[in-house]
Amino acid sequence: MLLDEPTGDLDSATGKEILALLQQLNREERVTLLVATHDAAVAAISSRVVKLRDGRIVSDERVELAQLA
Repeated sequence: MLLDEPTGDLDSATGKEILALLQQLNREERVTLLVATHDAAVAAISSRVVKLRDGRIVSDERVELAQLA
């Protein structure tokens, strides 16, 4: 599933709900999510973070999967 700023226009409470649903979809249904975001909170719950600058990859990190609080 491709998502572009999935929480961009949402209030923080609704954004957390959406992120929790996306995590559940990923874990339980094994759906791969590709998320484009500027939101550090969204990146923080991701298992892999690829950062781009000027159209080039500047870092590619696998991170321990976090759980939403």
